[in-house]
Amino acid sequence: MLRWLLALLFIPFLDAVILAVVVSQTELVGWVGMVAFVVLTGLVGMLLVRAEGRRTVRKIQRRLAAGEAPTDQLLDGALLIAAGAFLLTPGLVTDLLGFLLVVPPTRIPIRAGLKRFVIRPYVDGKTGGLASGVVWTAGFPGGDSERADTGTYDLSADDYAVEDDYTVEFGDEEWRTDDPDDDLR
Repeated sequence: MLRWLLALLFIPFLDAVILAVVVSQTELVGWVGMVAFVVLTGLVGMLLVRAEGRRTVRKIQRRLAAGEAPTDQLLDGALLIAAGAFLLTPGLVTDLLGFLLVVPPTRIPIRAGLKRFVIRPYVDGKTGGLASGVVWTAGFPGGDSERADTGTYDLSADDYAVEDDYTVEFGDEEWRTDDPDDDLR
């Protein structure tokens, strides 16, 4: 958690340093030009976020109408919200991150990486693997070798054979294991 907090504090610091370097090293772009550039990138970015957001909402509606889960589209919506926050924050680094999240050719690999490295491990940890289909059908994951079970049984062995006669009652009918005329055997 502390790493994420430090990363969030480092981004504005990096933005401020880069803006100061760009303004001090270039004669063409002054403070007014740099402020105008940051405002212009924010406005263009917001227009892109708005257009992509509407497109994503239409995709969600189509998937829901088809009876399918809109998982990728919901993740796209979350990435677009993050892109809007980055684009509203003044700075060149945040604008670059925002534009990477808005444009679909770069957002799709980011979405795939999030699903693979963040979402799937989190959901598997919470559900014990049931969500992604990685479940233990036998044995104890990470358990002792004494307790570990292979999950295979030889059902033809004598240990599992029923030797005693018994009777099963079905309401007014009865089935016995020692009845040779019974066809249920």
